[in-house]
Amino acid sequence: MRFGFWPSTAHTWEETLAVGRAAEASGWDGLWLPDHFMPPEGGYGDGTEPPGVEPELLPTQECWTMLAGLAAAVPRVRLGAMVTGNTYRHPAVLAKQAATVDQISGGRLVLGLGAGWQENEHRRYGIAFGTVRDRADMLDEACAVITGLFANERTDFQGTHYRLEGAPLVPKPVQDPLPIMIGGRGERRTIPTMVRWGHEWNGWCTVADMGYFNALIDRLCDAAGRDPATIARSTAVILQLCDSEAQAARLQSRSIGRPVLVGTPAQLVEQVAAYVSAGTDELIIPGFNMSPQQAPEIAERFMTEVVAAL
Repeated sequence: MRFGFWPSTAHTWEETLAVGRAAEASGWDGLWLPDHFMPPEGGYGDGTEPPGVEPELLPTQECWTMLAGLAAAVPRVRLGAMVTGNTYRHPAVLAKQAATVDQISGGRLVLGLGAGWQENEHRRYGIAFGTVRDRADMLDEACAVITGLFANERTDFQGTHYRLEGAPLVPKPVQDPLPIMIGGRGERRTIPTMVRWGHEWNGWCTVADMGYFNALIDRLCDAAGRDPATIARSTAVILQLCDSEAQAARLQSRSIGRPVLVGTPAQLVEQVAAYVSAGTDELIIPGFNMSPQQAPEIAERFMTEVVAAL
């Protein structure tokens, strides 16, 4: 299993770089950044926003600019967006960005991509939001556009939402193919799109959820004539590393609306092992509930006290 750390883009570049370097030094396999321009109007609902501050006015760094910086400054780990909102950028422009970051990183980028969901970002910046169906159609077309640009000298594409005429993309990514990760749990559109175009899948999952979606992906691959082993499966899970079983018991009795790993290092070993058994290829730990000062220490402790014991 791989382990990815997901720093918060609410932190400064210097803080994000320090966390990234600490994660790399302690053995993490990947760094992932969220692609948002601001929090939702009501906040993310995870208790991380300071009281009395309008959520939309909180600092939020731009994902792809930060990824380029990390590609140059953190030399070993995989890098990716968790995940890029497809509606924010034309897929030909995004393909060019991704190829450039892959060049800077020496071939370590994963192109995380999703349909987009955060309405207030679209409304505030005048970006068309459309219906759920519109965004699902756009995601499928965008995957076709990006795949064509990565593979061909020139690409022609005539879709409902995107049209390309003899479009080149030079230089190409270092990786061939550059892996595309599709994020989302939509069973009718998102996951079928992932089976058509993706190399990796990600969704917020409990252990039970992971087993369910792995089985679904396997069935869809069989129906499409695709080898299920060609798709890596990952999930994001909030980490609460506890120093005592009493603290763990208190936190385990609370719900934060997201899948969580909660416990002492010994308890976490068992919880992570359950994700391994459920077919998880990468476990991604967000740092949203950690201060910039806490995150490097927690990242190191997780690797040395939990992962090393697996």
